Amino acid sequence: MRHLNTEHRSRSERQRALCRLSSVLCLLISVAASAVFFVLWRKASTEPVEIGYPKRGDRIAPADYADSNNWLAVEQNPEKPVDVFFIYPTSWRAKPGEFPIAGIDNGEMRHWAKYYLDTRASAFKTAGNIHAPFYRQLDAAFALSQHSATTASEYFSGVPYTDIKAAFVHYMKHFNGGRPFILASHSQGSAMSLLLLVDYMKEHPEVYRRMVAAYLIGIPVTRDIYRAYPWLKAAQGADDTGVIISYNTQSPTVDAPGNPLANENSVLINPVSWQTGDDEAPASQSKGSVAVDEKTGELTDLGSVAGARIDPARGVVITRVDRERFSSGKESRAYFPLGVLHENDIPLFYYDLRANAELRAKVFQRSEDRR
Repeated sequence: MRHLNTEHRSRSERQRALCRLSSVLCLLISVAASAVFFVLWRKASTEPVEIGYPKRGDRIAPADYADSNNWLAVEQNPEKPVDVFFIYPTSWRAKPGEFPIAGIDNGEMRHWAKYYLDTRASAFKTAGNIHAPFYRQLDAAFALSQHSATTASEYFSGVPYTDIKAAFVHYMKHFNGGRPFILASHSQGSAMSLLLLVDYMKEHPEVYRRMVAAYLIGIPVTRDIYRAYPWLKAAQGADDTGVIISYNTQSPTVDAPGNPLANENSVLINPVSWQTGDDEAPASQSKGSVAVDEKTGELTDLGSVAGARIDPARGVVITRVDRERFSSGKESRAYFPLGVLHENDIPLFYYDLRANAELRAKVFQRSEDRR
């Protein structure tokens, strides 16, 4: 792995890059999806925050991950040689007057976190032993109410990331057992995965070297990010390891005002062909999609219905499926107009992701065996 050295970047260059990243961040917050902070950590205060709105820079006590109740999933008898650390997407919205950070025991969040474990994390279960923490989430409407993207990101990367980092440290110490691991996540969870990569992994390269791959699905991971954090690598094919896999899906047409996750600077990979070019991979090449019953969490195999093409001008993956059926629900249309397929980023390519995670895990293991 390359030496983690970014000191050559000038202050002005860093500020310009961070301004561009803040623009991406503001968009993600505004659609109740994800937000990422890409600025230096400020020195922590000396006392834990117990009231108000804790944010980055405050000393925040993490949730207790020695408490088994704070784990969504732990593989007690891991049989596979690889683990999967899964971080679920936004699973909670604050009610009027409610504190904008979900408690670790929030019933609504826990219910939908389990739903996402069953319907999204399950795509990766054949590749590794699933481990997933509960974590306190920030309400997107509160973040949107802040006067700047920077201020909003400070709140977002306060409590949620404090929990995820503590959970990952606990997982590494008590559950991992030295095995290679996959990071898998969606939306807000992918923002947390990215924070692990730019913060924790920088300080722990020995852990980063055991990462098979990071599936950061549902957020734009841009060229600016790779320039700012040069130890990160984007996937270039189906079987490279230690890389980030990222994409956002939409139909060929999206209703006004358009896809808020589209970013022309996104670094994408086609989840059917596993290539980075803009050639279309037809649905016949896909290994299969699933339909998700929101009430029961049941998955129904649909066969090969979703092809994929990278649109570099828009920074998204285009797929020609029934946009009425696969767009996010009507309650989310204010954020995700018809044609934005964010909610189905994983289900549309469920078996493609499964096969790819298995492949990368095997390639990583073979490379480890040769050492």
